[in-house]
Amino acid sequence: MSSFNNRVYGCAIIKSVNSNYNADFSGQPRKLPNGKVYATDKALKYSIRNYLKEVMGERIFYFKSLNEKMAPRTLDETYLHYFEEFKNEKDKSKLRLEVLENLLTCLDVRLFGGTYAGKTNISLHGTCQITPGINKFPENVIYSEQIMSPFKNSNEKSADSTMTTLGTQSRLEEGHYVHHFSVNPKNIAEDVDRISGQALSDEDIKKLKEGLRRGASFYDSSAKAGTENELLFWVQLKEDSRIVLPSFVELVDVNEDKTIDFKKVNELLSQDHIKDEIEKVEIYYSDAHTKVINEPEIAEKHLL
Repeated sequence: MSSFNNRVYGCAIIKSVNSNYNADFSGQPRKLPNGKVYATDKALKYSIRNYLKEVMGERIFYFKSLNEKMAPRTLDETYLHYFEEFKNEKDKSKLRLEVLENLLTCLDVRLFGGTYAGKTNISLHGTCQITPGINKFPENVIYSEQIMSPFKNSNEKSADSTMTTLGTQSRLEEGHYVHHFSVNPKNIAEDVDRISGQALSDEDIKKLKEGLRRGASFYDSSAKAGTENELLFWVQLKEDSRIVLPSFVELVDVNEDKTIDFKKVNELLSQDHIKDEIEKVEIYYSDAHTKVINEPEIAEKHLL
């Protein structure tokens, strides 16, 4: 399996219409102090993990699973579920390498890293780093609606104990969340060398791209109905490149007519000292649902 050695910068845009892409613990779409709606990086990572697990059949370690009593497994229980035993439990140094080797067989660990604090302690810096997604659509309109449960209030002392339970759900009228991401295969290079394991591969990158393009659309729930992948932008640098690109969150604009504007991105990538460092640029979206202007001329266009 061939190794992937290029660094990558890009952005994934998630469209959310009358939906709640990433709620806080009160059930409201998350907001920054300035009132701008945003989504955590965990929301996008969750959708990718779920897609890799359910569609591609990948072993995904950092994902909720239940035991035979339908209770969530602990960290060590999850490890035993996948790898059956701690072979070197009595030798702490060997145990650390054993757990490291097994964890790196999981695609989500190679991509996103993770912290293991159980029988041993390991921290893995993932190759793919994702930022929170900021709603770049000019409006941030949140509304709530009441919903009714078919079951009565279980509190006998309540005046409403003979009534069915009422609840509230909140949604964002429209949002276009821009997540910046970067990929650096060297983040796990030392760990791979320690165990003589498989580094990030071309196949891993292919699966990551597919998760970034389809994960949010695939994960369909009542709250997230209306949330879907809208665009993926991928800038792959030459293998020996050392340049660092800024976050695309501030460079991508979404206009009032829902047009996605790459003017600032185009200006950045057109600079000679950057253009010469780029191996390829790819952009994925559907003309039927998305309008993009000022996309870089060097970008290879693909369907989402």
